[in-house]
Amino acid sequence: MTNDEFKNKLEERTMAFTVAVLDVLYRLPKHPLFTVILAQLAKSASSIGANYREANRAESKPDFVHKIGIVEKESSETVYWLTVLSRVTFLEEHLKRELNPLFAEAVELLKLFFDNQTQINPLKSTLIPAQTFEL
Repeated sequence: MTNDEFKNKLEERTMAFTVAVLDVLYRLPKHPLFTVILAQLAKSASSIGANYREANRAESKPDFVHKIGIVEKESSETVYWLTVLSRVTFLEEHLKRELNPLFAEAVELLKLFFDNQTQINPLKSTLIPAQTFEL
């Protein structure tokens, strides 16, 4: 697979992830307690793909590195919000089960972008690795 093919596949993967998250969020209860969580999760999940797309169109290597760093941070935040949703006691179990594939994909994306960041900046390898996250 060429570098351009990889980029295109990952852009599509992050877009599909965003759509999947938004589809699940749409089905969650419209309770006021969810307002902040749903908004934050929608923003962070959609930011992964948007910023990855921007990184692929970076104007320089430092611009690329910066944007990939944002993608990693947004991936981590997405894992956080999915974990919060999975742990609240007032969300029905069948809805929590719908989060499992999203969580798995969010962790995979986080690992991918974390590994990318550690290749670019070896000092980041001292941070907590993505595989320590669990639902």
